[in-house]
Amino acid sequence: MNSVKLFLRDHVSFIIFELLLVGFIVILYWLDGLRNIDTAIYSIVISLVLLTSFLVFRCMLRQRYYKKIVQLPTAMEDALQKNAKTAEARSVEAYLQTLYKLYQREVQSLYASQKRHDQFMNQWVHQMKTPISVMELLLQEDEVLDKKNVQEEIDRLKRGLEMVLVNARLESFEDDMHVEQVDLKQLVTMVVNENKRLFIAKRVYPAIEIEDNLQIASDSKWLRFVIGQFVTNAVKYTFEANKKIVLRAYTEEQQVILHVIDEGIGIPKSDLSRVTKAFFTGENGRKTGESTGMGLYLAEEICEKLGHTLTITSEVGKGTDVMITFKGELYD
Repeated sequence: MNSVKLFLRDHVSFIIFELLLVGFIVILYWLDGLRNIDTAIYSIVISLVLLTSFLVFRCMLRQRYYKKIVQLPTAMEDALQKNAKTAEARSVEAYLQTLYKLYQREVQSLYASQKRHDQFMNQWVHQMKTPISVMELLLQEDEVLDKKNVQEEIDRLKRGLEMVLVNARLESFEDDMHVEQVDLKQLVTMVVNENKRLFIAKRVYPAIEIEDNLQIASDSKWLRFVIGQFVTNAVKYTFEANKKIVLRAYTEEQQVILHVIDEGIGIPKSDLSRVTKAFFTGENGRKTGESTGMGLYLAEEICEKLGHTLTITSEVGKGTDVMITFKGELYD
């Protein structure tokens, strides 16, 4: 019954038009003096019969469609059933199918994002237990507190907290991004100074080979995190003392290219294509036991959002070269 009411409401303008048309025919016969009254009655009856037959046929043809949209579905499959008989109903069904696919993609994206966040937080909380446990052990000792060891653990906590904040802000990256002219040498020097205790602890030495006043267009805050991630990785995976980490930048075809080159253990060829995947730690990550598998993933995501290109090459036993290309962003 509800479907019939909906059909009548949907066709009320058409019914009014047809009745006006019949009325117009009656007026024509009246103006003619009603000389052919039988013909007039016959025309009116035929018009009404044809109108009623058309509406009944159309209502029967669209009955399934109207029942489908009148009754609230209990499952998604009910709304997506394909039983249309008219072109309009088929178009509506195609629209609903497309809408459902878009909805599914968004849900899957949100689910993957939430799953990644939960997994990252679980790993991060587990890893942050280590520096906290170390500091607790240092506090329990009767000897004079070793400030150097405490500072190292605090630095590890700081790096972990920074990574959590970056992961949280990545979802609203566009709102937090501010592109400006950045002095690349000054930024790289700042990153090196922020990690000087790590360099000293590992007995690894930085070498900055960047000309003065080399300007690029980027977001200094996000780029500092990216370069910092490359630097800490380079130091962390350089197990031998007295090695160098070279930070080199130059211009090439109106592009600025930055290299972070270490002399560490290198990345196995089988892992190289997957090091930027979320939570991938690989063979090297298992050696240190400190990797969350998120550092390079976040770095690549940030580079992509900033319009930079990230390339990683490596050879086991010789080291790794991480390269960022700032496309078309050279300033004189």
